[in-house]
Amino acid sequence: QVRLVESGGGSVQDGGSLTLSCSTTYVEYRMAWFRQAPGKEREGIAGIYRDAGDIYYDDSVKGRFTLSLDNGRRLMSLQMNDLKPEDTAMYYCAATDVLSWTKFGGTWRNHRRYRFWGQGTQVTVSS
Repeated sequence: QVRLVESGGGSVQDGGSLTLSCSTTYVEYRMAWFRQAPGKEREGIAGIYRDAGDIYYDDSVKGRFTLSLDNGRRLMSLQMNDLKPEDTAMYYCAATDVLSWTKFGGTWRNHRRYRFWGQGTQVTVSS
């Protein structure tokens, strides 16, 4: 069982920065950051394919957020710059193995493809 623990959330002003960290017991096949605002669907914002190192971003965060993965430290980070009020949400770290990934279709954004989830960390951006 993979255990994911997020940290680094908080409250910042519009235009501020935060870095989220996800500590994992194992660097899984696919890993990603999701977020969920009240009353909204959980959305994928950044994902990484472990072996190839390919990184993907949702258009809403492209150019502002940077995902990085330190395999040795088993740590995935999300550097968030130029934060906006619409970035306010609970942020989740997710990971999955090959079997769970292939069980469901869609892109890296499909939350059903991820088997393991952290408890979430809150990010609040005020204007």
